[in-house]
Amino acid sequence: MAEAHSAVAFSFSITHEGWDINYDREVLDLVWQSGVRSWRKRLARWRTGVRNGVYPAHLQSLWLVIAIAIGLHFSQRHVPFDLVNKWLTVLPGDTLQWQVIACSLAGLVVWLSICYTMRYSLKLLLMYKGWMYEKRAPGSRTSLQTRLWGLFVKILATWNKPGLYSFQGSLPRLPLPSVKDTMSRYLRSVRPLLDDTNYNRMERLAKEFQQGIATKLQRYLVLKSWWSTNYVSDWWEEYVYLRGRGALMVNSNFYGIDAIFMHPTKVQSARAASVIHLLLQFRRTVERQELEPILVQGLVPLCSWQYERIFNTVRAPGIESDKIIHYQDSNHIVVLYRGCYYKVIIYHNGRLLRPCELQMQIDHILQQQEEKPQPGEELLASLTAGDRTKWAQIRQTVFAKGANRTSLHTVESAAFVLSLDEKPFEFDIAQPEKLDQFGRYLLHGNGHDRWFDKSFTVCVGSNGRIGFNAEHTW
Repeated sequence: MAEAHSAVAFSFSITHEGWDINYDREVLDLVWQSGVRSWRKRLARWRTGVRNGVYPAHLQSLWLVIAIAIGLHFSQRHVPFDLVNKWLTVLPGDTLQWQVIACSLAGLVVWLSICYTMRYSLKLLLMYKGWMYEKRAPGSRTSLQTRLWGLFVKILATWNKPGLYSFQGSLPRLPLPSVKDTMSRYLRSVRPLLDDTNYNRMERLAKEFQQGIATKLQRYLVLKSWWSTNYVSDWWEEYVYLRGRGALMVNSNFYGIDAIFMHPTKVQSARAASVIHLLLQFRRTVERQELEPILVQGLVPLCSWQYERIFNTVRAPGIESDKIIHYQDSNHIVVLYRGCYYKVIIYHNGRLLRPCELQMQIDHILQQQEEKPQPGEELLASLTAGDRTKWAQIRQTVFAKGANRTSLHTVESAAFVLSLDEKPFEFDIAQPEKLDQFGRYLLHGNGHDRWFDKSFTVCVGSNGRIGFNAEHTW
């Protein structure tokens, strides 16, 4: 990597005068800050995990239930199912302290029962699909059934403000269609593509499949649908994407274009720094689950699991199948410019760098006009654009150890990759071909200035316009 520096945090040697200890205070401080930040995130994830686990109930309501249980017990009233006395029979004593502990345990049991009753009630409500087929014509009234359903969903889902993943445990399972329905939909989808002769042949094959092995396969799917919330998602990811051996570039990766009617600045470094900072702020809202889940019609939640792997994620190549690797934390991004790779630290003293501080680093990179890539560095990213098996074999041999392995890990563990392109990204409403060229730059660049394995690569044109190239699997 260009501008790579080796640092030794701690070393010692033995001389004739005794022990000689050397340490780098700055490096040790960085290690300490990284550890503190990591543990803070683990604690925050644990707290949000507990909160999501009991949603839609309030976590604070536990203390209220325990207080009610203590009040009922000491006022000579029975807690439901006589839980306090049942706990006292297994506790080692019957003193005041043990009675309070028994009341707390009884309150916990009651509270968990209420939580899971509310959670599965919401899950049953979300299984209702009649609202999707209600008429939307002006003046038409929603059915009483749908109105009552919407009222109950609103009561359960909105009285406690949800976090990003709060609804994950309440989402209904993906329904498994019957073999007959699957064959009917399949034949209906292929009918426009086949002439009468081939369609009749396809009907015979579908009937043979339905009367033959389909029955056995359906039993496996039924068993899997009981075990998992989505019987198809992991197989879809594995067989449709990760086992594909063709190139990701063009065939699988997709791109996104800037807001073309807005051009905040033509300064490349300023736009890059602003986008980096905004993306890292968004990453923080995702990690803290401050982002609100998407609700259809303001009631029905969509799955939020895709947010988990936006950042710190890479698709690692394999001989037969690739693998998605998600890192829990990353304190750097990787910037690609003129064939050189730069590691840019994004935290200082535990805080996120400001846009002006990030811009100073980007400006420093752009000023390295005479910096030349190391041998093989300039075309390194082209390995991620080619055949997956070939890339996996090269990875196992060339990148198995030493500086190559360390450098590759730095790229793959980055929050994301940013490419500073030397070409402008142009748009002119009178010249639509410029927009086509803009899209081509984002889709493949020159073949070795996008890291196609990363979840996304931000591309910044020399005129300050931006876009991204994203890997599809995550």
